[in-house]
Amino acid sequence: MPPHQGPDLVAGRRWVIEALRAGRVRRLWVAEGTRGLGDVLAAADAAAISVEVRRRRDLDQLAPDNQGVVASVASRPHRRLDDVLPGANLLVAAAGIEDPRNLGAIARSAEAAGAQGLIVPERRSAGLTAVAERAAAGALEHLPVATVVNMTRALESCKRAGLWVCGADPDGERLAWEADLTVPLVVVIGGEGRGLPRLVRETCDLRVRLPMTGRTASLNASVAAGVLLYEIMRQRAVTTGFSGRVDAPAKT
Repeated sequence: MPPHQGPDLVAGRRWVIEALRAGRVRRLWVAEGTRGLGDVLAAADAAAISVEVRRRRDLDQLAPDNQGVVASVASRPHRRLDDVLPGANLLVAAAGIEDPRNLGAIARSAEAAGAQGLIVPERRSAGLTAVAERAAAGALEHLPVATVVNMTRALESCKRAGLWVCGADPDGERLAWEADLTVPLVVVIGGEGRGLPRLVRETCDLRVRLPMTGRTASLNASVAAGVLLYEIMRQRAVTTGFSGRVDAPAKT
């Protein structure tokens, strides 16, 4: 067994399955007596990874809430903005998200909606911690993440690459479904409570809002991201035809 819990370990069935599919798993342990691991074992077999059975308490020492599954993985490759820009028609930028659960949930929605990458700032933002990874439910195994020093300059680079910068903003000049979201886009989600930073807001080509009819002032950042991304998906389906999967909601 590995001597300690660390960044090279992932735990939980969905996360481990996606890591197996992404080819990052090096060793895989399951707790003895654990039931319902058919999908994990099938993914391990497809990846040619042997399964090692250990005591439950050994796995609990490595990673709490592991659902009976822990894997040792190779490091995720570091990405630059230039790695995700070529050919992209939908990127998501998290500008000042401080809650790692929100960052993970945004990544999950972005990957599900077909985004080709996620842009995150190097500082003043939630990192890709274990909490974010768990909230992403395996999406980060398939969604490239580019870390940038300056978000405003990164968005300017996106513009030069032919993408429009669309900010989610409660004070946006248009409702989301009043704007043309079929063009190549980088969708910018601002921080909890603070919204879009000033320079980022000024860099946006358009800012869209979601209507609020209740008394709540605004939506959670990750919820707003999901709604906006699926409005983009809806608009593009009208012009290109829907080609995605239709699945039941995944169990978390």
